[in-house]
Amino acid sequence: MAEQQTEEVDVLIVGAGISGISMAAHMKMLRPGQNFTMLERRKQLGGTWDLFRYPGIRSDSDMHSFGFAFEPWIDDEAIAGGDAILRYLNHVVDSRGIREHIRFGTKVISADWSSSEARWKIVTEDAAGWREIAARFLYLGSGYYDYDHPYDPEFAGTEEFQGKLVHPQFWPEDFDYSGKRVIVVGSGATAVTLVPAMAAKAAHITMLQRTPTWMGAQPAQDRFANFLRRILPEKLAYRLTRFKNIRLHRFVFNQARSRPARIANYLTKHARKALGPAWNEKDFVPPYNPWEQRLCLVPDGDLFKAVRAGEVSIVTDRIDRFDATGIVLESGTHLEADIIVTATGLNLAIAGGIAVTLDGKPVDWAQHWFYRSCMFSNVPNFAVVFGYLNASWTLRADNSAQYICRVLGRMEELGVDVVCPHLAEDHALEEGDVYSFSSGYIQRVRHLMPKSAPALPWRLNMDYLEDQRDFRRRPVDDGILSFRQKDAALARAAE
Repeated sequence: MAEQQTEEVDVLIVGAGISGISMAAHMKMLRPGQNFTMLERRKQLGGTWDLFRYPGIRSDSDMHSFGFAFEPWIDDEAIAGGDAILRYLNHVVDSRGIREHIRFGTKVISADWSSSEARWKIVTEDAAGWREIAARFLYLGSGYYDYDHPYDPEFAGTEEFQGKLVHPQFWPEDFDYSGKRVIVVGSGATAVTLVPAMAAKAAHITMLQRTPTWMGAQPAQDRFANFLRRILPEKLAYRLTRFKNIRLHRFVFNQARSRPARIANYLTKHARKALGPAWNEKDFVPPYNPWEQRLCLVPDGDLFKAVRAGEVSIVTDRIDRFDATGIVLESGTHLEADIIVTATGLNLAIAGGIAVTLDGKPVDWAQHWFYRSCMFSNVPNFAVVFGYLNASWTLRADNSAQYICRVLGRMEELGVDVVCPHLAEDHALEEGDVYSFSSGYIQRVRHLMPKSAPALPWRLNMDYLEDQRDFRRRPVDDGILSFRQKDAALARAAE
């Protein structure tokens, strides 16, 4: 049997979600002469938006900033449901000729950088078995969390519960909860989305939270955007709305950090007004400042309306254990349930869970530094998308894709094989606290994350507008990013 030949590509993109699609679109626009392949382990594109199928799944920020910079969002609903987002992504893929580059049902197992060949050797698995691809550049758009293993707090007694136990990440198809008593454990974005969406069919829903979350109501439709679309060309209306929303979000975040009491009072005032007699400070005022964890969006105040109508109860307490009929709280209260939904959060996966090695040596990401928020110190021909914690994920995806296309262009101009952010062993960088968020999914993996300095370019920055200025002003060939030919001596030795 003939030995299977290794396929070669210029750029290998892992993941056909928002990050991967953004990179593919930028390749089409900015690097049309280079070939690329996208690998997607699922049978459909969309990433998060294909994986999550729970009731009410939607964006947690407006689609004028969550949409791509190059593709206007034209639906009336600015806070969009999962189906609408998938339609948008499919439109981008089909209108730009990207689908032909995607290989579905293909999982990336490992990636090893070969210095002698200046190539990434990527091992993949599909229905036909294991294959190897050699890529000049590896771009990971595989997201930031583990698709297979969500966070499990390991509550005592879960095996005793005789009802249905569900995690939102694995929502059963055609799951019927009509007329059932439901407990949703959690108070983050998933719970805040799920609870009002299930309220109309369920007999009653209890949102059980350990601590409250800061919530802000916002209209599902952006009147400003919809007005502009009636009087201006589509692309111009989109740009103006995007300009306004990005700056408004940044203003609110900066105010929350510099004047937290002011934002806390504003959110508290509006929640109290929306809830009326259902208001309870214990359930709606967190013990931390706004934006120390991600602010939860409540479109059209749907959760507040469901609580006020008596369809939803909020209980703030800690779980002692599960039993046959529900949950026993540390206070001694027992909550009855037919269904318990554990919206307890995600587990972050560094580099998409792929085993990454350099000349066979495993990469310890905690020993590397972020560079330009998408590359890493002394890791060649490699980039990853890690979105903003305080803004739309797509903003970083677009920034990173455009920047890496510029890097690829500079490599072509210089006629080189290797590009790498160089950091000497005796560097004087000090580590900054870019992960200044108390969210559990961040805190659980801080010890595994790459390092970040207080200043650019060695910082995983959380300020989109500052990044935009930096990308405009700082040249690609900045004296830190090293461009070179592959090592001829190593190549000869490997022959």
